[in-house]
Parts: sequence; structure tokens; C-alpha cells
Amino acid sequence: GCQIDAIQNLEASFKDNRPRALVQMATGSGKTFTAITAVYRLLKYAKAKRVLFLVDTKNLGEQAEQEFMSFIPNDDNRKFTELYGVQRLKSSYIATDSQVYISTIQRLYSILKGTELEEQAEEDNPNESSWLPKEIPPIAYDSKLSIEFFDFIIIDECHRSIHNLWKQVLEYFDAFEIGLTATPDKRTVGYFDQNLVSEYSHEMAVADNVHVGYEVYLIETRVSQEGATLWKGEYIEHRERLSRRKRLELQDEDENYSKQQLDKEVVNPNQIRTIIRTFKDHLPTLFPDRFYKNGEFEVPKTLIFAKTDSHANDIIDIVREEFGEENKFCKKITYKTDEDPKSILSQFRNSYHPRIAVTVDMVATGTDIRPLECLVFMRDVKSINYFEQMKGRGTRIIDLDSLRKVTPTANFAKDHFVIVDAIGVTKSLKTDSRPLEKKPGVPLKDLLQAITVGAR
Repeated sequence: GCQIDAIQNLEASFKDNRPRALVQMATGSGKTFTAITAVYRLLKYAKAKRVLFLVDTKNLGEQAEQEFMSFIPNDDNRKFTELYGVQRLKSSYIATDSQVYISTIQRLYSILKGTELEEQAEEDNPNESSWLPKEIPPIAYDSKLSIEFFDFIIIDECHRSIHNLWKQVLEYFDAFEIGLTATPDKRTVGYFDQNLVSEYSHEMAVADNVHVGYEVYLIETRVSQEGATLWKGEYIEHRERLSRRKRLELQDEDENYSKQQLDKEVVNPNQIRTIIRTFKDHLPTLFPDRFYKNGEFEVPKTLIFAKTDSHANDIIDIVREEFGEENKFCKKITYKTDEDPKSILSQFRNSYHPRIAVTVDMVATGTDIRPLECLVFMRDVKSINYFEQMKGRGTRIIDLDSLRKVTPTANFAKDHFVIVDAIGVTKSLKTDSRPLEKKPGVPLKDLLQAITVGAR
């Protein structure tokens, strides 16, 4: 129902010649499906020639491409890609005979600037990565990509993609714009001229059985609340950031470290182990139906949010030790893993192993993992929008038969998920705006260049 309403309201908005329209739909309630249905109707009935589906990470672009390939409209038995040409931009080449183009906003910016783009620049959310062009002159006219090349632009996760440096990419084209997001902030609503054509919240989705609700289990440790002290006279293990090579050094004076330094500048394996052991011990209480006939407990599909890639590695080592399991039991899903992250993500979604996955940002937004029943927060989040996106990983519904394919002991269809809060994320103060989580050590020149284009 919410999808039909959104499409009808979009069409009414365009009929009134309003250039921008915002669609707010809760994570997992079918934003991409709604967008593809709208694209199909625009191409077939509104005689649109070209539509751009704009994302800000390579992962979201690949997912959108898969959904276009599998989409079958109600009034035709053929798949979307049999009816219309779909091209995901992977280089500066743009075919003119396609009807749908999928691109990251970074790639489109590089095409308009006539510069090459490193693959890393498409993997991370550009508003949180350390990648920014060294020079930021305004975009100039490009004859192969004219301002009227697209009739409609659909902006996925638009609360991230319409500000700062990337805004000029959208302003270059003379096209109708459709914003998709689960978590619009005031800036987002303002950019779309307060034309919110659809509003479908998580609470409404739970009431309609489109989402499942959640319970919170809190784990508090003294170190995560207060920090701790490195005592004089002790041999402290030091680790090199890149190689992770270890060496022992004598601590020559008492040194206090705060909770903010924990797992970033200071690693306390005992604190991580306490959290993981507490989590393991209470899992049978949180999921009492997950026992085999021989009394063995089956761990539900669990996603752990870590602070950094190094923190994720520490968590994985301790999870494997505490659960007494092999490497396949717990794996890392980041772009810095030895295995293909897309392959691991597919295993996590469709196979029995891994039971536990650890990520930093890669799976935080826009990734559909329906069998996921437990989220463990070992990092804090200050942005209310980002926190809602992260919680959205667990809200997807799944029927009993599908759930049993990856979790055989399940006795009921998924009716809730559990948030294990080991850092106080459910109690900490949240802000409307999304933070810029930059890597430390940004040169002053680069920082000032970012400020001049509106980054905050």
C-alpha cells in the first residue's frame, strides 16, 4: 500500500510540474522496488527517454543493478532488462542507447571533470571517507553528457548525496529529481522544496507487519564507561597500525586513557572479551528456542558493528576463541578483508556460515540481510539518521521456511530482533546531522579545501 501511494503521489507531483520530490520509506519497506516501478511507468507511459539511478557507494549500485535485472512489471511477463537497456557506469564510457543508467555520484563527478576515478573512491560513502578531489573547480559543460541528457534522476540515500561537493553534480542536469531515504533530516526536506510526497515510518511498517520491532539488551563495562590506567612499571604491548606487528615497552609512568581512546589508540582485549563472553552466556536467554535435540545451542545470525578495521580484527579473534569455533564461524565484512567482501556477504545472507559477521561501515546502510536477528553495537553513533540506518539491518521480515534454510532450529517466523548495546549507543545523545568521521591526520591544506566547499 505504501508503495502504491508513493508512486501515485510522485506522478501527481510531476503532473503539477514540481521539479523535486522526496520519498521517505522505512528501511526494508521497498524503496528500491518502488523506484524501479516508478521508472518503468515513466519510461512506458510518460515517454521518458533516459533515467539516472544515482547512488553513493559501489555496493548500492550493484544491488540496484541486480534489482533492475530481476524486476518483472505487473503488465508484462518480461524482465525489466528485456524491455529496456540498463547500464551501470564503470568507466567514463556512456552508451547513448540505454534507458536506465546506474552510477555513483563520485563517478559522475569524475566524468564531468574529465578525470580518472580510483575504485576506492566508489567503495566508501564519500561524506565519511578521506577521499576528496585535490582541486574543486566548478563543473563545466560536457558535450557528451549534456544538461538535458537525463529526464529523471533518482537519488538513493539522498540524505547523504545532496550536500557539499556533490550537490553541483545534481545542479548540472536539467531533470526532475526523486529523493529516496528512510531518514530525511531538515536539510534534505529543504533541498526537495518541502515536497514530501510519501512518509512511511518504521512504526507504521511494524504495525503493517512489513518490519519487525526490537528488544535492547545492555552490556556495560567499567572500562567502556570510565576508561582505565596503564600502570608504571608494567610491560605494555605496542602494535604498529599497518603491519599489526607487536613489541613490548616498559611503561615509565602512570597513564590514564579515556573511553573515547578505547579501541582506537588503546586496545584492551580483556574488555572486548568480557563483552563477547557476556553476549555468549546470555544468547540462550535472548533466543530460548534455538536448541537442537541434543541440547546444543545454535547462534542466530549476528552482525557486530566495530569502531575501526583493527578493532574488527580484535573482535573476530576473540569471538572465535570464546565460542570455540573455526574461522568460518565469524568473518569480517569490510573492504579491507582478504576474501571478497561480496562473497562473504552472500554467504552471511544465504548460507549457514558465517553465524557472526563483523563490519565497520560497509553493511551499515542499504544492505538487505533478512535472516539477521541480532545486532551488537561495539561503537557509538552520534547521528540519529545513521543509527536508524544501522538498526534497519535487523528490521527485515522473513518467513519461517526461509529462515530455517540458514537457521535450522528456528521454530517461529522472525517476529523481532535484538540490539545488544555494549557501548551505550541506545542512550547516547543523537544529532540530526550526519557526522564526518574523517581519518586522523588530515593535512591543514586539505581540511581548508574541504571547508571551502561546505564540508562541516
